[in-house]
Amino acid sequence: MWSFLQLAILPFLFTALISYLATPFVIKLAWRWGIIDDPKRHKHPKVIHSTPTPRGGGLAIYIAVLASCLLFLPLDKHLAGILTGATILLIMSLLDDKYDLNPYLRLVVQFVAAAIPIGVGIGISFTTNPFGGIINLPQPVADILALFWIVIIINFLNMGAKGVDGQLSGVVAIAAITLVLLSLRFSADITEWPVTILAAITAGAFLGFLPWHIYPQKIMPSFAGSNLGGFLLAVISILSTTKLGTLMLVLSIPLIDTSYTIVRRIISGKSPVWGDRGHLHHKLLDIGWSKKRVAFFYWFATGIGGILALNLNAQSKLYTMIFIALMLGGTIIWLSYHLKSQKQ
Repeated sequence: MWSFLQLAILPFLFTALISYLATPFVIKLAWRWGIIDDPKRHKHPKVIHSTPTPRGGGLAIYIAVLASCLLFLPLDKHLAGILTGATILLIMSLLDDKYDLNPYLRLVVQFVAAAIPIGVGIGISFTTNPFGGIINLPQPVADILALFWIVIIINFLNMGAKGVDGQLSGVVAIAAITLVLLSLRFSADITEWPVTILAAITAGAFLGFLPWHIYPQKIMPSFAGSNLGGFLLAVISILSTTKLGTLMLVLSIPLIDTSYTIVRRIISGKSPVWGDRGHLHHKLLDIGWSKKRVAFFYWFATGIGGILALNLNAQSKLYTMIFIALMLGGTIIWLSYHLKSQKQ
């Protein structure tokens, strides 16, 4: 019982408290620094809020993660690499919140940040074959796969799970809790304990931020929040005995939605990195769903994905992902035609 408290509950509760208490100060700083998203000035199809709202909520999440990591985890080269990458993402994201940086510049910085934990030895040395066995990867391939895995999760989470009040915070918290439960299965191996603690810290940081982000939001997690969430989840999934399929299933809705969105933009001759109002959460709002209902739907879907991920083998996860992709694709196509027919 004590080991469970030490590994998960105490870091989770402490981080949630720090995140919750830090957020009001970050809100004041955002107003003072002018990091405000004013829909009257920032006219963009993807903008759905109607009043000026502070950006930069990721700073509160970062403060909570940093404090808890330094308190509950040994500062070895792996943690130093993770925190350094997170710090780079935070700085870049706060600058983006203030100045709206070019998306391609942001992408370059994300690759740099992702390369740091890989450089200190966090990599994907093997992956499970859905049809049986283990696929061992040579070092260059392992590092390249890890690099792209981290950057993809960062961007797909940012694009597909950050649309409405409370959506991102709840999705990341639930995904991190799933990774906590997964890593606890290997708690007999003490080398897995830091992974459990880091996952619990991530869950606590986003859950502590949630009361300020839930509708009506007092602050947005913004680009910093989604960057940190995607970065930490991707790294933890690598550290959790390389459970990439688990995280993919947990985040299946935003990952698949973003994949469809990227393909749609490319087919339309548009840049895949420039935002629009074509994501699933936009379409659900357009058919009359409230922001609360959309957020609850994403939380529910993430929770169901977590339950499935913890109970299915690799092959079943693959088939489930294919099924969800087909179902979600059909839903998106139906919603698109339904909304278009209503406008005619």
